[in-house]
Amino acid sequence: MTAGRCTHSLDIRDDVVVKRYASWGRGEPRREWVALTLLAQHAPDLAPAPVESLLEARPPMIVMSRLPGHDLRGEHATDEQITAMATALNQLHQIPARVVENVEPAPWGPAGAVCKTRAWADKQPDLGDDPLVREAFRAGAAWLDSIAPDKLTVNPLPPVLGLADGNRANYLWSSHERRVRLIDWEDSGRSDRAFELGEVCEHISRLDGTLDAAQLLEHLEMGAGEAERVHDFRRLIALGWFLQLGPSGPAKPHNPVGAVKRQAERILELLG
Repeated sequence: MTAGRCTHSLDIRDDVVVKRYASWGRGEPRREWVALTLLAQHAPDLAPAPVESLLEARPPMIVMSRLPGHDLRGEHATDEQITAMATALNQLHQIPARVVENVEPAPWGPAGAVCKTRAWADKQPDLGDDPLVREAFRAGAAWLDSIAPDKLTVNPLPPVLGLADGNRANYLWSSHERRVRLIDWEDSGRSDRAFELGEVCEHISRLDGTLDAAQLLEHLEMGAGEAERVHDFRRLIALGWFLQLGPSGPAKPHNPVGAVKRQAERILELLG
């Protein structure tokens, strides 16, 4: 949930993409290479195929296949695109848990999200004077003070390989093939599926276009009790972004017009 972090540069060639990393303190190049290698074995053609890695170079770099299409950030996602997103996520989450258990945890996950979101709320960020925004802050702070967020830090279900980043720029739509693939695996790792779905539904990139989260979730295969956990993660992640959107918040330079009020409306909807 880091706003405005520039992590890499891309050299896009005819058939491959060369990715050079601007930062690698969390092991981003290794994480991406491990994920692409695992995906090539267990979910082929869902993500770029790994070609070559120079993980010890400075800067580190990897080479991967170039995929067709354009990312969905800024798009008004159609029914067909939403169905294709769900198909891609279902394929990703069907990688066997015994395989995923050997992958290191993603750097961004439930415990960190709960801790950081509560810390942001405790700082009483300046979110402006709009009464609706103030109401959303009060409701969100009350929910964060409850036991509900603590329950999210324990995952009762098998882990999944996750992007740990719900940015819709990570979803590549091929209009020719009528399908979605997943890109940018630098923050990936072993994760909680309900958290991953909450990220997809509530990442701030949703404000750049439209994504019917309820429709997406209808297409996803969920077990008993998982839907409720997804909803609570949606609350948590939406609150995290909301608390960063004020005039001095870290996400401010990237805000679409009216972002704070729109996010306040989302908070009240999710907590309602």
